[in-house]
Amino acid sequence: MGRTKTESIPADVYIQFVRSLFDNAHMLLIGGACYSILGVMIYLRTRNPLFLAFSFALLSVSLIRYFGIRGFLKTGGVIADVEHAQRLERSYILKGCLQGLGLGSLCFVSIYVYPDPFAELAAMSLTLATLVTVVARNYGSPRMVRIFSVTFIGPAALALLLRMDAPSVVLGLMIIPMTFITITGADHVRNVLFSAVIGHKQARNLTRRFDRALNTMSHGLVMLGPDGRVAVANAEAAHLMSLKSADALLGRSIHGLLMRGVAGGMLAPKDCRYIEAQLTRALREGRDRKVLVSLANGQHYEFSAREGSQELGVITFEDVTARVEAEEKIRFMARYDNLTGLPNRAYFHELAGEAMASGDRDRLCGLAVLDLDDFKSVNDTLGHPVGDGLIYAVAERLAAVAGPGINVSRFGGDEFMIYFDRIEDESHLSSLLDDIFADLQGEVDVAGHGLRIQTSGGAVLSIVKDTDVDAMIVKADLALYKAKELGKNSWRLFEASMDAAFRNRQLMKADLRSAVQAKELRVVYQPIVSMSTMRIASCEALCRWDHPDLGPVSPSIFIPLAEEMGIISEISSFVLQAACAECAKWPAQTSVSINLSAKDFRNREVVQKVRDALAAAGLAPHRLEIEVTETALLDDKSLTRELIEELKTLGVRIALDDFGTGYSSLSYLHKLPLDKIKIDRSFLIDVTQSPKSLDLLKGIVGLTRTLGLTVTIEGVETFEQLKILVHSVKPDLVQGFLFGAALSASGIETMSNVTWPFAADLRLAAKRTAR
Repeated sequence: MGRTKTESIPADVYIQFVRSLFDNAHMLLIGGACYSILGVMIYLRTRNPLFLAFSFALLSVSLIRYFGIRGFLKTGGVIADVEHAQRLERSYILKGCLQGLGLGSLCFVSIYVYPDPFAELAAMSLTLATLVTVVARNYGSPRMVRIFSVTFIGPAALALLLRMDAPSVVLGLMIIPMTFITITGADHVRNVLFSAVIGHKQARNLTRRFDRALNTMSHGLVMLGPDGRVAVANAEAAHLMSLKSADALLGRSIHGLLMRGVAGGMLAPKDCRYIEAQLTRALREGRDRKVLVSLANGQHYEFSAREGSQELGVITFEDVTARVEAEEKIRFMARYDNLTGLPNRAYFHELAGEAMASGDRDRLCGLAVLDLDDFKSVNDTLGHPVGDGLIYAVAERLAAVAGPGINVSRFGGDEFMIYFDRIEDESHLSSLLDDIFADLQGEVDVAGHGLRIQTSGGAVLSIVKDTDVDAMIVKADLALYKAKELGKNSWRLFEASMDAAFRNRQLMKADLRSAVQAKELRVVYQPIVSMSTMRIASCEALCRWDHPDLGPVSPSIFIPLAEEMGIISEISSFVLQAACAECAKWPAQTSVSINLSAKDFRNREVVQKVRDALAAAGLAPHRLEIEVTETALLDDKSLTRELIEELKTLGVRIALDDFGTGYSSLSYLHKLPLDKIKIDRSFLIDVTQSPKSLDLLKGIVGLTRTLGLTVTIEGVETFEQLKILVHSVKPDLVQGFLFGAALSASGIETMSNVTWPFAADLRLAAKRTAR
């Protein structure tokens, strides 16, 4: 809704707006007292008499405004005409300007002229608190709102900018939009009230507007009577069926409607028969049913049938082209790296695995891992954008190598991987890698910085039938480590002497097995925070292993080992039992989530394990959430779905974990009985810099919300990310290092009723945005 200008509204409405400025006069007294106390407190802090002058001036202006309003009210508070209203408004604005300039000047002096931490905090706090009341008190005068907004925020922003240090400049720039937020909020309130005042005049046009709305809908709509023929239709439905007007649809059957689509070349006959059968069945059974059809013009329409009121059935033809394209984009993002466009880790593994599974099993294949030397120093000294530019430049050169029989991937971070499907001998692989390293040499210009590319690599040569992708990656990594040990900027081929690393790996496996059997693992809990309360709503149970000699071993090391050894289910059971037992001791509003591996869902005993753990702990089932990975969904879809449904019957909640790291098929979201999705941290990495990433994240959350699922976003590490989530994305829950490291069970119990200290700032910002 646009701004309501004085010239465009009736005189009686304008008079009422001006009259509203003279309500709640006591608020001016309260404000004046606060300003006065503030000035005195700053004076006591700084001993600067200027602040006493501000105290007296602001109190005086508040009293002048108060008694001016009281004088008007004593005369009866009647505004005779528009001219009288304009005089009152001008007087109100003049006095308000004095207060705004005084308070703004106080901020400027406190921040820039005579800076003092308490004075800055006090002046800014009271200024922002006063700004909150601007919309409620002054919406009736757009000029007053603008003047207050500028005089309150302008001096403070200017003072911060004049400091010329980066944090102050950023803060100064960030508070400037509050001016526009306040003005827009006041405009919105004024327009809403304006609409309410004249609403009775619009009621007479209700029928005409309904007809207009029906015929300007973005999707076609028809309503069928008890006889199965069209009783109501809109223009889009007529357009879709190649008819001139909606009246031409009246009295037609579903079959007749769809045959018009066939005649118009929009539908194929087989699609017509399928859609008719599905829609007829849905109307007959009184159930909602949706059918997605790709039209001949490249659009995608979703035909929906649902039972209406008064024995009317409703069929809609909704254009879901944008949604289908978004799904395709998500699938692309799930397979390809967002920065370089190269296949990501999961898709590379799939491509290499498929290549190895076909063709001559006795042929030689090769795999190389490349890692940029000292890449961390680039990020630390020049910033992540420059680091990203360097990665992109390397990816461009490596992409030129890709072709038939050669797959290139950005495996993560500054690591790339190349798979060679057919290698003649060791010298052939050496020649290929030497050429690749030669092409990588030299400098690249990234944002005006001349950066020299230095890369270390490890490679392995194997007979296809004697190895697999994971084994080759391990050996190539060992060769990479050896290359870095020998001075970097070179590559090494895996040798038998590197088997010592494998032996160490085997020793770690034995130690891990012993630790699992002796229950020497421990469980910690990462908080999952509610966006609405900024309190712990749940937590994710995480397993930790403290090796007696090596110290803490990362889960990224021992979890894959456990999966490889086939003991991951034992770890899952341990974590499940421990987490349920601890959660039962926590406040009732706090729940716990457990990750179950793909292997857990290959065994029907998983349901009984969950049932036993709940019973042993005495934990209510709804307080336990099972996180399912996409790997588990892909391994055996039918069994996984069956087991998930059985878990649901226990009352346990189900979440899809790390959404976006694998295939991320949206079919999971409505085919499986899920309660929640957890969006992977990769979608949040550059959301503060990339509008496209933000739009994608908002699209995923919005699409999920339409399916009635709760949304958790993982990997929240900065306050800036959290603010963007609060203002733009609005998930239900968040999780990440911003809320601290994983806690012990007692730590969760202690923190369960604690609100994060920055919650108040987020709520205040959210309220301002809402206005």
